[in-house]
Amino acid sequence: MQSPARRVVARASKRKSTLTRALQGYGRLQKTLFILRYLQSEEYRRRINRQINKGQLLHALRRRIFFAEEGKVRRRHHEEQVNQATCLTLVTNAAILWNTVHLEAAIDRLRSEGVEIDDETLAHLSPAHWEHISPYGRFHFDVEAGLGRKALRPLRDPQLVA
Repeated sequence: MQSPARRVVARASKRKSTLTRALQGYGRLQKTLFILRYLQSEEYRRRINRQINKGQLLHALRRRIFFAEEGKVRRRHHEEQVNQATCLTLVTNAAILWNTVHLEAAIDRLRSEGVEIDDETLAHLSPAHWEHISPYGRFHFDVEAGLGRKALRPLRDPQLVA
């Protein structure tokens, strides 16, 4: 038998306001339009798949960084859980910033060497790559030296990389 509280919730959910029904109908209409556009346009499907792939790259980066505790939040208190999630976000953002700055430098270098890079090619790039990030060990960052640096470290020559 249901508790009185459950019966009240069940009854209340059956009565929907006109606004609620209108918003639900609008949502179904938008979903239908999206599906029709998706089925009709190959370019639209490609664009969506590109964005999905970029999202998956971001998730892979976060998994790479968040390997401790097998990628699970194991803190007991909410404040500690929030702290762990915030630290993951901070480190992820730092990695993306690092990648973005170095991607821009690499693109500028290629363009200065006469290589043409169009916007369509750039649309496929994502700064969420993680292959160069080692999540193991301890790291020391000399903040003062970093603040005093005026340029990026030299980019590797792809001819010399095996």
